[in-house]
Amino acid sequence: MATLASRAAGFVRILVLAAVLGLGSRLLDSYNLANALPNVVYDLVVGGAMASVIVPMLTRAALTEPDGGVVYAQRLLSMIGFGLGAVTLVATVLAPVLVDLFTPGFTADQRHLTVVFTRFFLPQILFYGMSAAAGAVLNIRGRFAAPMWAPLANSLVVTAVGLLYFVVGGATSMPALTTPHLLLLSLGTSAGVFAQMAMVMWALARSGFPLRPRLDPRGIGMRRIGRLGGWMLFSVAAAQVLFTVATRSASIGGPGGISAYQNAYALFQMPFAVITLSVMTVMLPRLSRNAARLDHRRITDDLSLGIRLAVVALAPVAAVMVALGPQLAALLFAHGRSDASTVGLLGTVMAVFGLALVPFSGYAILLRGFYAMQDTRTPALIASGVSAVGVAGCLAAGAFLPRADIVVGIPIAYGAAYTTGLITAGLVLRHRLGRIDGRRLVSTHARVLLAATAAAGVATAVAHLLAPLTGPLVVVAAAGVPGGIAYVVAARLLRLTEIGRLVATATAGIRCGDGPERTGTDRPDRPDRLSAGAPHAPGS
Repeated sequence: MATLASRAAGFVRILVLAAVLGLGSRLLDSYNLANALPNVVYDLVVGGAMASVIVPMLTRAALTEPDGGVVYAQRLLSMIGFGLGAVTLVATVLAPVLVDLFTPGFTADQRHLTVVFTRFFLPQILFYGMSAAAGAVLNIRGRFAAPMWAPLANSLVVTAVGLLYFVVGGATSMPALTTPHLLLLSLGTSAGVFAQMAMVMWALARSGFPLRPRLDPRGIGMRRIGRLGGWMLFSVAAAQVLFTVATRSASIGGPGGISAYQNAYALFQMPFAVITLSVMTVMLPRLSRNAARLDHRRITDDLSLGIRLAVVALAPVAAVMVALGPQLAALLFAHGRSDASTVGLLGTVMAVFGLALVPFSGYAILLRGFYAMQDTRTPALIASGVSAVGVAGCLAAGAFLPRADIVVGIPIAYGAAYTTGLITAGLVLRHRLGRIDGRRLVSTHARVLLAATAAAGVATAVAHLLAPLTGPLVVVAAAGVPGGIAYVVAARLLRLTEIGRLVATATAGIRCGDGPERTGTDRPDRPDRLSAGAPHAPGS
């Protein structure tokens, strides 16, 4: 519930800012890029190591230290706080360099505004880091609510700031932007991340944990952190290289390019976060147990079922994105001060991203197989290949497509990259495990493709008939419902039994057995968070 509420609030924040600042304006592009840079720096410095290295070390200290790992956690929090504080200062000084790295298509005035925004936003690096570290300590202590609900506070604050900006008459053009309005946007946005951190730190203090700085780093295990986190850092760096090149390409596309790309990518991530990450969360404990037992058959069965459950759930979503991308964009973003042509561009980009949804999901799930076997090196190498394909695609889009279509080339590059990652990860796992249930996976994907094509065809036909007659809300509803029915009917005719498993999972939860998967019956499985090899949502 907390995750869904936080993501829903984050989605509302995106819509409010687009309407208030004007989708298609240079102001929104500057704001969105500047607000993404703290995430980029944070991920590169510590984000990749947080879940894979720091959390396990906190867990070990809690189990082995006489004080339950309190002093160790205090030292680790202090190290992260002082370290990220120093990184924030350096990044603030280098803000013009960071901005130039992402914005070859910005005008001089837009670049200057982006640098100003960036310097106000960079303290978020410290806020994000302390929030994540304190949340990790809370999780180790069995307190889960605050870290899950804290992002909601962030989104609510920023949404309120956006609405207040509209009420006080904030401008959508850079020349009309006043200093008070600039400060409202800048300080208000960073205040949202500060509220997220404050909520987690307050919960940590309430749990009885003594918030005391420790300047002595002895016993933290810096060498171990560096050794274990190195390949995760490499994975994150590869993802950020792709994000950098994609953003540079979007900036060349003209005003609104960056916002169209980032908002379409955020929408693309939502079904992945709700569906695939839920499947991964359910699958991971079972997958890890089987990996610890070196039970390759059950690892294969877990990964196969995870992919099949995800693909049958995501395929109709992808079909709707492809068939109704422009109508969805108009329904969500054609409000307030948004530019109609940029809304249309966003819809096209969203439709193309829909084609990448299924391969992205399969790629992320397969990487979990490596992580379950405590292998971070192979996913990092695969991620570098994925990044290379994506970078090549984005560069090709910038070189060969018309300026107005460059942003549309970006999701094509992402789709090619994710498909490459899916195939590569599958081949490597097949070599390592001996089998990956390839025949069943190919059969399921082929049948899902047929069902999704039928759904997209029905939705497209209805939308084509109704679009000249009515608004996007009616078009989306009238086309989406028969499209969904067409998918379910086609799936039943094609005997996609995974749909029954999905329904059972949603209504009664997943019951995990320990035996191998029997012929004709599916078993539920599990993964968790966005894999480090996959690019993070821009500005998330």
